[in-house]
Amino acid sequence: MNQQERALAFGALHRKGDPIVLYNIWDAGSARCVAEAGAKALATGSWSVAAAQGFGDGQKIPLALLLEIVRLIVGATDLPLSVDFEGAYSEDPAGGAANVAQLIDAGAIGINFEDQVVGNGGVHAIDKQASRIRAIREMAERRGIALFINARTDLFLQESDATRHAQLLDEAIARAKAYAEAGGSGFFVPGLADAELIGKLCAASPLPVNVMMKPGAPDLATLAAAGVGRVSYGPFPYRAMIERLREDAQKVYGSAAT
Repeated sequence: MNQQERALAFGALHRKGDPIVLYNIWDAGSARCVAEAGAKALATGSWSVAAAQGFGDGQKIPLALLLEIVRLIVGATDLPLSVDFEGAYSEDPAGGAANVAQLIDAGAIGINFEDQVVGNGGVHAIDKQASRIRAIREMAERRGIALFINARTDLFLQESDATRHAQLLDEAIARAKAYAEAGGSGFFVPGLADAELIGKLCAASPLPVNVMMKPGAPDLATLAAAGVGRVSYGPFPYRAMIERLREDAQKVYGSAAT
């Protein structure tokens, strides 16, 4: 498949009630491993990609290095690749679109694009974020690529008290509608784990909803029944791998010390 065909195939995998499952990867090796396990598509997690190179999350990994990693992942398998692109390394709509264009040139067919103010806390106003999404969509259309823009809201992630998440639902729905109108393809709600609230959001959102698996989150069957269209795992695959590596190394060096 060419890049446009991969983009269209990836978009078609997002079905309400029959979610695409993305076990997030961070480099070419993890991409091949997950592909060989039977994945239909690949998606990076920004935290994992940064950590694997010794950087913190929040656009601390240099853009040039991230683009090189994307090129290596694209070259490692034939699967569609979505890249967690945080805030597109620019708050300016035109600047963000230009950076996403570089991702397309590297072979990506989708992005996560978040509404948090990277590095400063809080979230962008709905109108501002919509203008940023619109600029990316217009750029992708000019290039003839059906880029999957997974529009992420950080409303729930920034509110650590889950008992307050119900109070954020109306704003989340408003953002889903605005982001859809601006050209978004999906609506990502990391941090939201209440099955009832997820169901209400899926019913009201014009976009397929992406939920991130985390400890305490509903299982896949429950999420599918709630109408979720995409399930991802964020940084947790990388963290599990690192913990296993640490445990194995401790056994090696512990035994060597005795």
